[in-house]
Amino acid sequence: MYARIEKGNKRSLLQSMISTIKGGGTKLTVLIILCLQNTLFTVLRRYSQGILRETYSKYECLLLGEIIKIMFSSYMIFDGMNSVERATRLRLILSKSWKMFILAAIYGCMNILSFIALRNIDAGTFTVVAQCKILTTATFSAIMLNREYSWTKWRSFIQLMVGVVLFSAPLWDHSNDVSGAQKSSSAQFNFIIGISAVAVEVTLSGFASIYFEKVIKTDNIQLGIWDRNFQLALGSFPIYVGFMFWHAVSCTESTGNKCEVMFGGWSLMAVVCSMFGAGGGLLVALSIKYGDSILKTLATTGSIILSSLLDHFLLGGPLSPVMICGGIQVVLAICNYTFDATVSDEQVFSSIEAGKTLEGKTCDDEEKGEHADRKIKP
Repeated sequence: MYARIEKGNKRSLLQSMISTIKGGGTKLTVLIILCLQNTLFTVLRRYSQGILRETYSKYECLLLGEIIKIMFSSYMIFDGMNSVERATRLRLILSKSWKMFILAAIYGCMNILSFIALRNIDAGTFTVVAQCKILTTATFSAIMLNREYSWTKWRSFIQLMVGVVLFSAPLWDHSNDVSGAQKSSSAQFNFIIGISAVAVEVTLSGFASIYFEKVIKTDNIQLGIWDRNFQLALGSFPIYVGFMFWHAVSCTESTGNKCEVMFGGWSLMAVVCSMFGAGGGLLVALSIKYGDSILKTLATTGSIILSSLLDHFLLGGPLSPVMICGGIQVVLAICNYTFDATVSDEQVFSSIEAGKTLEGKTCDDEEKGEHADRKIKP
């Protein structure tokens, strides 16, 4: 009896491992593509506006990206439908869009908070505090989705955050000069406002990631991933239009002259950047569908290291020993999280239940075999 139970448990665990590997193929592919997309998107923007000095507005670039997402999602949704089916589906999507409109509003608030923060604190301080989004995402995942993380995973989150902070060392050198000017002008109040703004942004970032994942995975309406992308892009469209007008007004007030007309200074590189930005939005949704928000964060963090390496070797960007140590920390943190062998209570319970089910089937098969043997014997 005990031998059958042990054999059944081993077989169920083996089957569970095989199914996990097969199911993880799509997840790993999406995460690798997301990491590469973020890397190329960052390098292309750096080349476009840092090397070529192109003057197009980043809000116009983001707006074009949302238009591309709407067009691509529409094709994926309505392809093969007749006019009646398309109208019915479109009414359903629009009537159930409020959840994604809320998410679009949250992203808009995060953009506003980042502007407020960067006006009051230096880029180095902003980058350091912004890495807390790794912890806020994990915290909201535990609260909203009732997930449990081992101490190894929590340690990898902190290790990842420290690694990214070390990798941002070039910003520290720049921020030291700025901080002296801030102290001489007694701008402590501005510092408090900036830190508060980035802290709220980090909290909203963690909440938005888990909110998006919860809508995709636990929604009773069962709308597809392309439906949700269509809704999110549609809700983001008026927000980016508002940012464009706000940027034009603020530019006019700061310079005293009328700024360049909308969609001025555009080039082929700007269009390519918009396409990569649209692809990133679609890949984020796919990574959350087939993985989770934490894995998406790991992929985007890994892209920071890869893009910085490409920036150094291709565009002459900085790469110091401190940055190398930070990059190693990031890689180790991702490996610690990915290859954590800690078995959760849920996995133990599921394997025990699978073993019991397999044991019952084995016993039934043996009883059927003995009964058949008795029938065959004369």
